[in-house]
Amino acid sequence: MSFADRLLYWTIIQAGAWTFAISFSIIANRIFADSIRNMLARMMIGSLAAALPIGLLLTITNRVFSGAEMGFGPFVQSSLSSLPLCAIFCLLSYLTASQSPETAPIAATDIGKNTACEVKSTVPLLERLPPQKRGELLRLSVQDHYTEIVTTRGHQLVLLRFSDALKEVGQTEGLQVHRSHWIADADAVSLRKQAGRLYVITRDGTEIPVSRSYNAAVQARFAALAPAR
Repeated sequence: MSFADRLLYWTIIQAGAWTFAISFSIIANRIFADSIRNMLARMMIGSLAAALPIGLLLTITNRVFSGAEMGFGPFVQSSLSSLPLCAIFCLLSYLTASQSPETAPIAATDIGKNTACEVKSTVPLLERLPPQKRGELLRLSVQDHYTEIVTTRGHQLVLLRFSDALKEVGQTEGLQVHRSHWIADADAVSLRKQAGRLYVITRDGTEIPVSRSYNAAVQARFAALAPAR
C-alpha cells in the first residue's frame, strides 16, 4: 500500500475501534447501572463486547485495502486480536472519567478520605456517581427515564427509577415533595408561594415545585424556614 493508503487504513481502524469501544462502554454503563455497582466492570463489559463490530470492521477493511480473505475465521481472529485494544480504551476512558478536577491540600488528605468513606457508607446512591461528584446529597429529580442526582460536588443523570433512587438515600434526612422531586433537609432554605403553588427554594436558588398532596407535610417539615408568602 502507498503512504496515503496506509494513512487512510489506520485512520479508519483507529477511529472505528475507538468509536465502537467507547460507545459500547457508555451504553453498558447505563444498561447495567441497576445490577452492577462497579462502574469499571460495567464499562469493561461493553468495551469487550465491542470487539465483535471492531472485528467485522477489521475484516472488511483488510479486504478492501489488501484483498485479504473474508469469512468467519478471519472475523473471529480479528475480534480476538482487538480485545486488548478494547480493554485499553476502556481503562483510559474510566481513568479520565474518574479523575478528580481538583487536588485537595496534602494536610487535608486524611480528613477528605474519612469523610468520603462515611458518605459512601451512609448513602448507597452515591456509589452510582463518579468519585469526583460524591458529595453531600442535596436533591433528586426525575428527567425522562433518568434520575438527576444533585450533590455539593455537582449533578449527574443516572439511569435509575426514581422510586429505586429514594430507597438508596440512606441516612440522609429529607422529604419527597413531588412525584418527581425529593429534597434533603440541608438543601431547603425557604418556602415560597406563587399563584397558589408552593415551592421549596434550595441553596443554589432552584425552585422545587411541591405537589398539593405534599403541601401539609412540606410546611410541617420546614416550618422553621422563612414563612411562605
